[in-house]
Amino acid sequence: MGKVLALDIGGTKIAAAVVTESGMLVGRQQIATPHGGAAQLAIALETLIAPYRHLVDFIAVASTGIINGGRLTALNPANLGGLADFPLQDCIQSITDLPCVLLNDGQAAAWAEYQALSRDGNNEISVNNIISVKNMMFVTVSTGVGGGIVLDKKLLVGHHGLAGHIGHTLADPHGLLCGCGRRGCVESVASGTAIGAETLGWKQPVAAAKVFELAQLGNIHAENIINRSATAIAQMLADMKMALDLEIVILGGSVGLAAGYLERVIGAQNILPEIYRVPVQAAHHQQDSGLLGAALWARSSL
Repeated sequence: MGKVLALDIGGTKIAAAVVTESGMLVGRQQIATPHGGAAQLAIALETLIAPYRHLVDFIAVASTGIINGGRLTALNPANLGGLADFPLQDCIQSITDLPCVLLNDGQAAAWAEYQALSRDGNNEISVNNIISVKNMMFVTVSTGVGGGIVLDKKLLVGHHGLAGHIGHTLADPHGLLCGCGRRGCVESVASGTAIGAETLGWKQPVAAAKVFELAQLGNIHAENIINRSATAIAQMLADMKMALDLEIVILGGSVGLAAGYLERVIGAQNILPEIYRVPVQAAHHQQDSGLLGAALWARSSL
């Protein structure tokens, strides 16, 4: 179907790239996600789309939040700079009349990572040459915590775009109030935002990236914060293993891909009974899973 301009709208950045029919990313660029409301987001999207609208055949968008009826909403509006409702489809159509497909970013990344596991092009996937995977989950730990689920080789989207919002499952019923309005969600414990918030009582509060730097240097307080995050993710994976009979989990996002985080999640899993454990590996496409997944999904949808 020709070239597609893929966009990945996250809480921290918006990435864009032309994806060729062979799956190559060309001209990748990214800008900071604006936190000035709908008008600022519309300007950012036009900045990224306009130079390519005559060079591609369609648009594919992966976005954080809930994609339903062409509108972008969020369980936790703070992850979109307070933006709780945005006419994403209409905004893009005002920039270009090209066909456009929208998908949640976790769902998009899950689809790309599922394809990356394939060895024969038919989604017959071998893990350790023993089993053919049908049930997989992608988990992104970044500004928030999200995910995407493949069941019986099919991407789970849901009737209202909610499927895969695993960051809003329960981690601690007595925990902090999450931005979604519920207390103790996984996101409120494990996300990059939550990791940074844990340092607010420090003499000099720092962002999540700095917490990881300090942990690498052996700072015990930083290590405890990251271990708490990784443990929350491991416990959530145990719940998902029981609910979905998962065969493998793919971990992505700026926190999920940070040095040592995967090992901490696996370590937290290893203290659980064996039946609750599930193999976990880093995202093959790293930070570009959403871009590629959106393009792949659009090609199959149009």
